[in-house]
Amino acid sequence: MKHVLSLSLICLPLLVAGCSRASQPAPSQPPSVQAAVVTSAASNQPRLLQTPGTVHAKETAIISAQVPATIEQVLVQPGARVRAGQTLVTLNSAAMHAGVQQAQAAETAAEQQMLAAQTQASLAAQTLARYQQLKAQNSVSPQEFDEVQQHAQAAQRQVAAYAAQRQQAAAAVAAARTQLGYTTLRAPFAGIVTARMADPGTLAAPGVPLLQIDRDGPLQVYTNVDESLIGSLHPGMRLPVTTGEDTMSALDGTVAEITPAANDASHSFLVKLNLPATSHLRAGMYVTVGIPAGSQPMILIPQSALMTRGALTCVYALDANGVAQLHYVTAGRRVGNQVEILSGVTPGETLVDQPGDRDLAGKRIVASTEAQP
Repeated sequence: MKHVLSLSLICLPLLVAGCSRASQPAPSQPPSVQAAVVTSAASNQPRLLQTPGTVHAKETAIISAQVPATIEQVLVQPGARVRAGQTLVTLNSAAMHAGVQQAQAAETAAEQQMLAAQTQASLAAQTLARYQQLKAQNSVSPQEFDEVQQHAQAAQRQVAAYAAQRQQAAAAVAAARTQLGYTTLRAPFAGIVTARMADPGTLAAPGVPLLQIDRDGPLQVYTNVDESLIGSLHPGMRLPVTTGEDTMSALDGTVAEITPAANDASHSFLVKLNLPATSHLRAGMYVTVGIPAGSQPMILIPQSALMTRGALTCVYALDANGVAQLHYVTAGRRVGNQVEILSGVTPGETLVDQPGDRDLAGKRIVASTEAQP
């Protein structure tokens, strides 16, 4: 009986241990999700130095008076769009109207004098013709004939003189009308008013700016490039243009002009870049331009692998077991369809492509040629 009891006591712990192991569940596997994957890669890319630039219109007109006069009306405000030939500013034209009337009176007087001279010349010519007949009949002395002939010639010269005066008076009328036209300032082309520097009642002086208008159409970026870098640029070259810290939305600016001489003070060259017609930029905005300066190693990933969570940029990187882990990254500049990664990813990592809004953290990724919804 004692032997049976001892055997029972020995088997009891073994049974309890067996039951305990049988009750423990097997470790669960992470759920699997199909997704396209890409790989981060190390690359040697051109090194870009950022230089500040300003957006300008390709053509800018400074509207100023050509005659001194008081401003009567300024018909536009900054931001207004204007069409070619539209009236922008009117000046007091009383003096100009008086000048036109005075010139017209002088023209009328000259015309009347010319008509009177033509009448005298016609009469002198008829008298000369009669004297020529009398001379042929030896009925007039040579002295009398010479006097009549000279009088006729003088009358013709008088007609020519008054004709010249009439032309001069007509030119004076045209000049006065031109001066009158200067009292109405019009838009030289269609565009937008970017500045207004005068108000009614102000005396407009020749050459003093009153308005500024930028022509509609593509814009340009002006940037100053140091003399040590200017050799790497040439017309037609494409350079990235970004606004502020937004390096992900770079535009391609095309070098349009490089000034042939450097600034004496800064030893830099002014470079003008054409922006694409679809640019969202506006004249006066501050931008940065990437200037090639050798090369540098960088880590690149497809832009489609990036996503945002709030204000942060991140990617899904696969660990050794193919499980997606959320990595926050610091993105640099864009290189074609790829993005430079400054931190958060190492070369050769496998990343989820086009993750969208899916929550893939902790899930095993089954690579596919096309991401599933």
